[in-house]
Amino acid sequence: MSLPGNYAIIDNFVNGVRLKSDKYLDGFNPATGEVFLKIVDSGLSEAKEAINSAEKAFDSWSKTDINLRSKILLKIADLIEDRLDEFARAESLDQGKPAWLAKTLDIPRVIHNFRIFATAALHKRDRCHYMENQSAFSYTSKHPVGVALLISPWNLPLYLLTFKLAPALITGNTVVCKPSEFTSLTASMLCDVCNLAGLPPGVLNMVFGTGQKVGSHLVSDPRIKIVSFTGSTATAEKIRLASVTQNKKLSLELGGKNAAIVFEDCNLEKCLMTMLRSCFLNQGEICLCISRIFVQSGIYETFVKRFVEETKKIKVGDPNDDSNFMGALVSKEHYQKVTDYVQLARKEKISVLCGDEQLTLPGSHINGYFVRPHILTGMKDDSQLMQEEIFGPVVCVTSFDDELEVIKRANNSSYGLCATLWSENIHKVHRIARQLQVGTVWANCWMVRDLHVPFGGVKNSGVGKEGVVQSLNFFTETKTTCIQMNPLDQDS
Repeated sequence: MSLPGNYAIIDNFVNGVRLKSDKYLDGFNPATGEVFLKIVDSGLSEAKEAINSAEKAFDSWSKTDINLRSKILLKIADLIEDRLDEFARAESLDQGKPAWLAKTLDIPRVIHNFRIFATAALHKRDRCHYMENQSAFSYTSKHPVGVALLISPWNLPLYLLTFKLAPALITGNTVVCKPSEFTSLTASMLCDVCNLAGLPPGVLNMVFGTGQKVGSHLVSDPRIKIVSFTGSTATAEKIRLASVTQNKKLSLELGGKNAAIVFEDCNLEKCLMTMLRSCFLNQGEICLCISRIFVQSGIYETFVKRFVEETKKIKVGDPNDDSNFMGALVSKEHYQKVTDYVQLARKEKISVLCGDEQLTLPGSHINGYFVRPHILTGMKDDSQLMQEEIFGPVVCVTSFDDELEVIKRANNSSYGLCATLWSENIHKVHRIARQLQVGTVWANCWMVRDLHVPFGGVKNSGVGKEGVVQSLNFFTETKTTCIQMNPLDQDS
């Protein structure tokens, strides 16, 4: 990354070096609305260069001893940890999130991603079975798939990219990464770290630009054997269609319209404080954020009153001010999308209980993409606001009477990523959790993550699971070998 004039320049990283271009996109600082980056606008030729590089490096990297691969990943983690503050500031600058959040959540998780996969892969997952009647034994072995394409989103940029990259590398695949064009900065910084850690040229290739112009070429290239994507359901469908005739391995982690179910017997104080985080952390730009809250009728009025009071206390503004809980939305386009949903609520006469208060921002931030958290009530279950993923600080609150009703209503969604339950009755929690059509249920908590258990959605929220075991399996092919020790005596 070079710095001519006032702009940082982000070029593609292929075969261990930067490739200059004469075509660049503007990169905006969400907190000011001003251009601060120039990002290479890649196309077909850049896609081919990156895949060529990864293809050539595969033979050597796939045969590299796993202990050496592990040492390189651990070195990458150490180097990022040494520059944690720098990476956190860059993530905040590029994405709009508060710097304190990047420092305490995003970058520590990046470091953990490399370390957990670097060590977990050293534990053999192969199996062996002896067939006495055949005097033979069969065993399995794991092998890398080939060139992997990793497409990551803009909301948790390096966090989610490395959750794909670490398992892909440790299992011996070479990779082409395509980060979101809205958040390219920390991915570019990662390339320099990988060089310093001794990752061989061609093993990691980073292509920047738009999905329409370069992403489509990457997905459709037959030399790409495996695709891991996190992003919108609409984009996933395009990837699926482009891959279907080539039988690529696919992992698709998509959106959600996540429900929280709050029962009368909950710990209301804990529920309220956790709900603020689950609805508005990272400006609500997390696929796991709660978007629909169902509150049992006996405590509905109390819950709404307290929830609105606490939400109004949330500070929104300069991402570098640690007293601000929320920063800016990622882009002007996304700002428009989120505010359009608020206007839709007004048009449909839905109650907007908070969010209209004037934001007081420093002069340099008056053109930033800041939105206060909004709480809506009075919408029908089939309304756009209850059915479509907003992916911002807008949450719908409604009431329910009994279990059967709320289970049916919570499941009334084309998505099925996660849900939260709030009740002190553990039997009720187990009973309802089994009936919710989602990949993850949190009870009396939110986003408590153990990477050793699978993560992923059902319905339109995705295909496949991610996690330590699941990701290591996804980025490998399992081979079965059967060996007969002694020929059977055919006369016996």
